[in-house]
Amino acid sequence: MTDILRTFERVSPDLVRQASEFQAAILADVNGRRGALHGRIAALRPRMKLAGPALTVDVRPGDNLMIHAAIALAKPGDVLVIDGKGDQTAALMGTIMMTACKQLGLAGVVIDGAVRDSLEIDEMDYPVFSFGTNPNGPTKNVPGRIGHPVSVGGVTVRSGDLIVADADGVVAIERERVEALLPLARKKVEDETARIAAIGKGNTAAPWLDAALRAAGVLKQGETL
Repeated sequence: MTDILRTFERVSPDLVRQASEFQAAILADVNGRRGALHGRIAALRPRMKLAGPALTVDVRPGDNLMIHAAIALAKPGDVLVIDGKGDQTAALMGTIMMTACKQLGLAGVVIDGAVRDSLEIDEMDYPVFSFGTNPNGPTKNVPGRIGHPVSVGGVTVRSGDLIVADADGVVAIERERVEALLPLARKKVEDETARIAAIGKGNTAAPWLDAALRAAGVLKQGETL
């Protein structure tokens, strides 16, 4: 059989577990506000969330042949990350394929394209992040690639990179950067928790606001709000 899956190294299960404790927004911030996919790729239902290593799939618009192949090759915990070219004219996945993904233990699906059977996927409670829905079915005729870098929602994603997604959207982080970012994410959560507590005590103005307004020329030196 032709080798259709490019070899790659996945972010470790332990790092995935640690990263799953954080919101996508926290990880995007500590990643230099990089890696967040375009907002067109959103959870089918707000409660859906996922974390895991990407298994990338490159398909032609409206054709899901290589997604079937990727499902057959994926490992438990993988997140299918599919470059569907932002096409909404036909769904690339539905109940049958999502059921297979869930049965195989895949962490979820991120697709820059449409899906269908959204009510049944909701009932399955399986995490799916897509560019909307469409009742049209796909073709199964065109070859593509698995395991190669793809562009999804304006972000380059490689197989093995970390994917974290929740109600706010999807963030992709390079596998090599994950471990170093986790302490920063913990510190940011601690800082935000402290700031929220201060607001609860009446300190509602951001402590950096006056300095930022002076730097922007809104306030003169020595002035305050």
